[in-house]
Amino acid sequence: MTSGTEFRNALVCWFTGLSGAGKSSVAEETRRRLVANGLEVLILDGDWVREKMHRHLGFSRSEIEENNRLIAEYCAKNRDRHDIILVPIISPYESSRQSARNLLMPNFHVIYCAADLAVVAKRDTKGLYEKAARGDIDNLIGFSPKSPYEPPPAPDLRLDTGSASLKSAVDSLVGYIDAHMGNAAQDVK
Repeated sequence: MTSGTEFRNALVCWFTGLSGAGKSSVAEETRRRLVANGLEVLILDGDWVREKMHRHLGFSRSEIEENNRLIAEYCAKNRDRHDIILVPIISPYESSRQSARNLLMPNFHVIYCAADLAVVAKRDTKGLYEKAARGDIDNLIGFSPKSPYEPPPAPDLRLDTGSASLKSAVDSLVGYIDAHMGNAAQDVK
C-alpha cells in the first residue's frame, strides 16, 4: 500500500468485452475489495465517461477511437493519484488497446471479459440488443454488421464472464492484481 507522500504509478486494468459482458460489475466488486485493503482505486466506467466527459462523441469508429484515446490520456494524467485504475469500457478495436498500452505501459493490463453474443443478448442488461434486433440501433458493437468487435488476440487476463460467477471473475482479477502489485491487493472477501 502507498501513502499519500509516495510517488504512485497506478496499475491500469483496461477492460474490453461486449456490452453486457460484466465489465462494470467485475470492476465495481474488484474496487470494493481493493479499497477494503486501503488501496486508492479509480473506476472510469464507459457509460459514466460518455455521460460526464465525452458527450460530444458518438459511436462511429473514429469517435470510439477518440473516446478510448481520451480515456487513456486521462489515466496517464491521473495515475499518480491512485494505486489502481479500472477502466471497464467496450474498447472494441485492437489498435485502440495497443495505443493505450503504448501510452500507459509498463503498468498496463488488458482484461478481456469474454462472453459470447448469445449470452450478452440474453442478459441484455441495458435493452440494447433488443433495440438493435428491432433496427432501432444500427451500430451496436459486436451485433451490428457495420460495428464489429475485435477480441484481443493476447489479453493479459481473460475472464470467462459468460460462464463464470461474478465472485470467480473478481477472485481471478484480484489475484492477478495482487501478483502484479505484491501483497497490497491481498484478497478480502
